[in-house]
Amino acid sequence: MQRFLIERLGHQGDGIAEGPIYAPGTLPGEEIEGEVTGGVIAAPRIVTPADTRVRPPCSHAKSCGGCQLQHASDPFVADWKVEVVRNALTAHGLTPLITGPVTSSTRSRRRASFSARRTKKGALAGFHQKRSDVVVSVPNCQLVHPQIVAALPLVEELAVTGASRKGELSVLVTRTEGGLDVSVTGGKPLDDALRRALPDLANTHDLSRLTWEGETVALRHPPAQRLGPALVVPPPGAFLQATEEGQRALQDEVLQITQGAARVADLFAGCGTFALPIAQHAEVHAVEGDREMTRALDQGWRQAQGLKRVTTEARDLFRNPLLPDELRKFDAVVVDPPRAGAQAQVAEIARSDVSCVAYVSCNPVSFARDAAQLEANGFDLRRVVVIDQFRWSTHVELVAELVRQD
Repeated sequence: MQRFLIERLGHQGDGIAEGPIYAPGTLPGEEIEGEVTGGVIAAPRIVTPADTRVRPPCSHAKSCGGCQLQHASDPFVADWKVEVVRNALTAHGLTPLITGPVTSSTRSRRRASFSARRTKKGALAGFHQKRSDVVVSVPNCQLVHPQIVAALPLVEELAVTGASRKGELSVLVTRTEGGLDVSVTGGKPLDDALRRALPDLANTHDLSRLTWEGETVALRHPPAQRLGPALVVPPPGAFLQATEEGQRALQDEVLQITQGAARVADLFAGCGTFALPIAQHAEVHAVEGDREMTRALDQGWRQAQGLKRVTTEARDLFRNPLLPDELRKFDAVVVDPPRAGAQAQVAEIARSDVSCVAYVSCNPVSFARDAAQLEANGFDLRRVVVIDQFRWSTHVELVAELVRQD
């Protein structure tokens, strides 16, 4: 049994001792003991706990793999997430004002992807155990909204009805204005028996929509999401901000950055998270690679009242980014790419005469790379706001303001 001092926290939430030696569930300043295998102490014993250690608020914290940082105090996690962003930027020589984080409340996640397996006595639904494919039940989850936790019996029924004995269902449950929207993958192929049984389940549990491997098998109420003044019905499984609080925080920052612009390009627009709120004050051209999402955005805009013109375009911005002559039409650009960032599109923005960029990111590393490219081409990274929608996780989001210097 060896003894170590944890020096820092890694990006995956593991404590790191000299070596490096990784120890899950530990914090900086803690003295620990354990056996090292492949550079990892899988089951560390805390000899001297840190002042930042707290009792996990969730009864499932030891078994469930959904959260990585429930053993750390909220102030520690907040400071650590800001430091993750600062370190990513510093690596590129960027030193903007960083504020936040804006942290979402407990039990506020409006969607969850549950795993479910059939058992001899029925089924088991929940999240995966830490570093395992074993499913653990989470009836007291402190992360997701209570309405979603209450859907666990439904998830088990779906497994009994449509899962193979050896397979695992993935069931995405989302809160909407019309009730729960449930999307299932990994199940048996739809046959006549399933087509009869699944609508009955949707009726019994008053679901807004139930889809099976992308096919809608029951639609009782429109599963709408409110985006600004508009109601949008996203396609099954479409991207959605994790919490309403986090979404509002991001929208508020983007609206502030684009304030005064008459025409705005919203790139990687999704179903209109930013395009539709911005349309209260400016014309918007929304570009998104998924045609079903642009169709949902367009329908939401057409049914809303009092919005300025919104146009949509289905376009792969990784392979076919907007070029400088196209960007010339806009006073401001919003960029909200996936984790890989927007390197190709940022290169074209850097060559354009765009004067203002609101960049929303879920990956500080790819954001720092893209921000550095913009700074090298005349932009000033003025400020970064850290947004923590994924409470108790290592996930970090941000929104940044970049303005072209005179």
